[in-house]
Amino acid sequence: MTLILTPRGRLAAAASAASTATIRNAVTSSLTSITRTGHHHGSFRPFSHTSASHADFTHAVIGGGVVGLAIAQQLARRSSSPSTLLLERHPAVGTETSSRNSEVIHAGIYYGAGSLKTELCIRGKNLLYEFCEKHSVPHKRVGKWIVAQNQAQREALQRIHDFCVHEINVPVRWVSREEAQRREPAVRAEAGILESPTTGIVDSHSLMACLQGRFEEAGGTVALASAVTAIRPVGGSANANGKEGWELTVRHTTTGETSTITTSTIINSAGLGAVDIHNMIVPPSQHKQMFYAKGNYFSYPSSSPKVSTLIYPAPEPGAGGLGTHLTLDLAGRIKFGPDVEWVDSPKDLAVNSARLPEAIEAVKKYLPDLDETQLQPDYAGIRPKLGKAGAVAQGKGFVDFVIRKEEGYEGWVNLLNIESPGLTSSLAIAEKVEGLLYG
Repeated sequence: MTLILTPRGRLAAAASAASTATIRNAVTSSLTSITRTGHHHGSFRPFSHTSASHADFTHAVIGGGVVGLAIAQQLARRSSSPSTLLLERHPAVGTETSSRNSEVIHAGIYYGAGSLKTELCIRGKNLLYEFCEKHSVPHKRVGKWIVAQNQAQREALQRIHDFCVHEINVPVRWVSREEAQRREPAVRAEAGILESPTTGIVDSHSLMACLQGRFEEAGGTVALASAVTAIRPVGGSANANGKEGWELTVRHTTTGETSTITTSTIINSAGLGAVDIHNMIVPPSQHKQMFYAKGNYFSYPSSSPKVSTLIYPAPEPGAGGLGTHLTLDLAGRIKFGPDVEWVDSPKDLAVNSARLPEAIEAVKKYLPDLDETQLQPDYAGIRPKLGKAGAVAQGKGFVDFVIRKEEGYEGWVNLLNIESPGLTSSLAIAEKVEGLLYG
């Protein structure tokens, strides 16, 4: 079924009575401001703009990255959720942080006891491996080495080891010099190696395509090129808090035309735009600021030195990332990154080649035979952060995931600071959002 929001803001429907297949790439008239694709199950419910129980949609998930897709398909598959809408401001899903990262399935070892990042990363890792196996999403458990070059770094590895063994029950093991020389002779680790055998890699694009397919199969509705520009509680009074539902103004990013929809609940999973969505709803005194941590990646087409394990430096307290590490894609190609470069705009996605010497210096500490002439600028991604804070719990200013129903409002689940390990945690985040909505 194709749903069309007309310039007058009224919702119309066009569907073949005999069709139950997903309608893709629907062609609509030039007056159409938003086109959505999805399945039609049963009779078409009449729409109303008067109360949450008669809203256009049961759920509106804002943001079509991997986390938004996971949430949308989780909600759409509930028998008690008649209609779920996924709004994505770009012409395709997953074009921001979700497709510009290391594609690593993290083990959950960095983020501290009691944090949402630890809880959801560990749960999400297990769910993600199970999901990928079941739905044939390309992935591989390649394992990860965290390498130490001096005594201070060795002590950092010991803390990680003890935390994993005694507090969170995540498998880790020490790698001897003899084993290291046999398995990865090109890797330098002067003071020790801690291995995380449950770390892996995943094809994030295939994962998102699978999640979108499952969402649409469950009757979900996808709205592409649809930017949310305003959000208001239904009711209009100063005391309206979402109990009667929510009214969203949506602008088509190609035509500029706007339309209005209503929904019983909203889930802010907008990633780089999540703070903007948050600020549309709350009073100015509760506004937040987003900080953008750009990560530059460099490809390495050379076949030497050959490495088949992910290699990470020991984490530095207070650093905004996990250090410039060696990652692999499913074809075995090597890339290095990300570094941390604080930028002013989420659109600053050009690789900063001026940072290449710094990357070479970082990589050569653990891969001394690197042919630096083979390193090439590849791509960059932006991590949405609520502060210029550390990426690991042992350090200054660590900021956890924010996933909650905001106090004083009904029918609104807010997700902020969903950076790494967001990809790994995506399915667990979806479970948590469902739990917040339905208990």
